[in-house]
Formats: sequence, C-alpha cells, structure tokens
Amino acid sequence: MLAWLFARQSGRKFYIRVEDIDSERSSMESARRQLEDLATLGIEWDEPVIYQHERGDAYAAALEQLDTYECYCSRRDIREAASAPHAQPGMYPGTCRDLTEEERAYRRSQLATEGRLPAIRLRALDLKWTVSDYYKGEFTGPVDDVILKRGGNMNQAQAGDWAYNLAVVVDDGAQNIDQIVRGDDLLGSAPAQAYLADQLGLPQPKYIHVPLVVNAQGNRLAKRDGAVTLRDMLARRTITEIIGQLASSVGVEGATSADELMRKFEPDMLSGEQFLWA
Repeated sequence: MLAWLFARQSGRKFYIRVEDIDSERSSMESARRQLEDLATLGIEWDEPVIYQHERGDAYAAALEQLDTYECYCSRRDIREAASAPHAQPGMYPGTCRDLTEEERAYRRSQLATEGRLPAIRLRALDLKWTVSDYYKGEFTGPVDDVILKRGGNMNQAQAGDWAYNLAVVVDDGAQNIDQIVRGDDLLGSAPAQAYLADQLGLPQPKYIHVPLVVNAQGNRLAKRDGAVTLRDMLARRTITEIIGQLASSVGVEGATSADELMRKFEPDMLSGEQFLWA
C-alpha cells in the first residue's frame, strides 16, 4: 500500500511485479490471490503485471554482461570459511573467486558426480556503494560477490533458479523504475543492487525503505502469526475497518477507503518505528 501511495502522490505509475523465481515456494494461485487482495483494498495498478518466471531470457542476457564466476561451495563450506578470524561477517569469503581453470574443472566435475550444480556469483570490483534513501539519506554499504544464479542439488526445484538480486535489478531497468518502496529490512541489500545496476548500465533508482509491520515479539509479521491475510481478516472485520487500521499504521486517522487514504497521506506522517499489528 505504501508503494502505491508514494507512486500516486508523485504522479508516477504503479507497477505490480510477481517475484516468483523461487521454483519451490512460488505458485500462480498465490499470485492470483495477492492481486485479488489489492483490488479488494481499492489499489489499482498500471499494466502489464510482470511475472519473473517468464523473464529467464532477460536475466540470461544480463548475466552475459557481468563479470562472474562459478561457485562450488556448499552452505557448510561458506559457514566454515566465514568463521575464520580474517573473514568479514556476512560476506562471501571468496573461496572460488580466484581459482585456476584447472581447479575449476576439477571442482565442476566433483559437483557433477554429486548431482549438484555450481552457483554463479558476481565478481564485485567495489567493496562499498552508496545509495540515496528518502528516510535514511545517503546510505553506504558493502557490496558482496552476490549469487546471481543458484546452484545446489539437481533434484531440488531451486537448483538453477535466478537469484533475487539479479532479477529485480534487470526488471527495474526494463520497467524504467525510478522509485522503490519496500521494507527497511532490505536496506542492506540496496548497495549491491545499485552496484549491479551500474554494471549493467542502468540508472539507479531512489529508495524509500519503510518500517516493518511486526508481531508482539517484534518479528516481521508472517503466516505463522495467525489471521494476517486479507481473507482471514475479512472473516472478523469489514473492509472499511481493515483500511482504517492500515491507514493508522502510516499515520492517517479516520480514512475509510484507499482513495481517502491517498488524499490524506503525507510521507512525513510515517513514523520511523515498526508498527505492531494486533
């Protein structure tokens, strides 16, 4: 809803993108329900709706433009290497970055005998990158050798999936996205994504990272917290009451429709604090 509010108030188009590149967890039925929920709330969008599972050719073309390398590490390999005293916390330790061609051929054949595919990683040339955020100002963060295409067990659905970091950057460029509104838990990934955009010759969007909606324990609201889907909530409340609660979460009181919320909303009304959904 906040992405829609920021877009419409600034005269921008508002696009829906179904980020369904996770073969194991994504489904068309889930996407259909989400679009229905937005329509029920009174949120309209500009066509077309993009489905990432249909965009593999675009991601492959982008991958060809980037400096990349195969990564043969398992999660355990990365955990063990990252625990070394010189390793940067949360960063890929670079185990496969500078292997010789002979070493790569050997590791590749090893994986093949185990029924596994190597991942494809970005060879990042800058360790830090700065982005501009509406609420946070200039934010500088590390740029890792992020995964661009997943590896893993060939028998698992996710093996060979395109990675989120590449897909969103390519699609932002294709849709001419110049403003991104999302949860502030993703602020840390913005520098790497902006760096990727730069490497692909794409303009860098402006970011608006907003506080999360959380449960009583302060964790991001999820299905395990109970009645958090619109369908669940409609069993207990009217759509007007739900919109009123959503409006309250962004600092607007008394709104009973999405249009009224849009008329009353101002970006500076938004608290910097997480919103407890009860």
